[in-house]
Amino acid sequence: MTKLTLAVAATTLSLSLAGTQALADMQTKTIEYTIGDTTFTGYMAWDDDSENKRPGVLVVHEWWGHNEFAREQAERLAAAGYTAFALDMYGSGKLADHPDTAQKFMQEATKDIEQVKARFLKAKEILQNHETVDGSRIAAQGYCFGGAVVLNMARLGVDLDGVVSFHGALGSPLTAEPGTVTARVQVYTGGADKMVPSDQVAGLVKEMQDAGVDLTLVTFPGVLHSFTNPGADKFAEEFGMPVGYNEEAATRSWEGTMRFYEDIFAQ
Repeated sequence: MTKLTLAVAATTLSLSLAGTQALADMQTKTIEYTIGDTTFTGYMAWDDDSENKRPGVLVVHEWWGHNEFAREQAERLAAAGYTAFALDMYGSGKLADHPDTAQKFMQEATKDIEQVKARFLKAKEILQNHETVDGSRIAAQGYCFGGAVVLNMARLGVDLDGVVSFHGALGSPLTAEPGTVTARVQVYTGGADKMVPSDQVAGLVKEMQDAGVDLTLVTFPGVLHSFTNPGADKFAEEFGMPVGYNEEAATRSWEGTMRFYEDIFAQ
């Protein structure tokens, strides 16, 4: 074996070991918690390679419920150096496989804004109390239904450094008021999203501008609802829903979110 071959083999082994170490450092935990008489199931993910406290990020699921996609987003955040908690807004076991069921679960969860806030704040408390988290540095990101949830938490003045909405509904019965919103807001939406039409986009810009909110909004031309979720195409085919995965939009929105967190948590 030549010296060059040996060098390449050593490099390959080193990279392989580094990847194995990265996986070994990833920790996850399913957490059951209660609010009143209802039990919820969340999912915590973090990298325990560092002893330093780090920011925490809440992940709010799509209207399907707390599923594998939400947990994967928590793991991606952990790999990026954050501790993430994929919370549960519906209650343990409430995971939809049909749009009618998802609609029912969503309506039950959002029938009272105080109930929504209580469920969000309980998850925030769990995340802040995790041993790896700097409780003063917390953000939240949500998808579809979850995107609307995090925007409403910002509107209510929940103490967050930032919120990110991925293809979430932008209209709301709530209105951001000047001096109330403390979080910086970032929104990603599809230009062809029939569930989030252009009047909602324009309305959010006016609302946040009137309230003096730091808003960044990105719209992707021709992109449908649920563009971050690779499973969206299956839903479109099975149920005739106007949704679709878009790799470029998913990648750009994730990269933008990572820059957003670097910025807000550095301040």
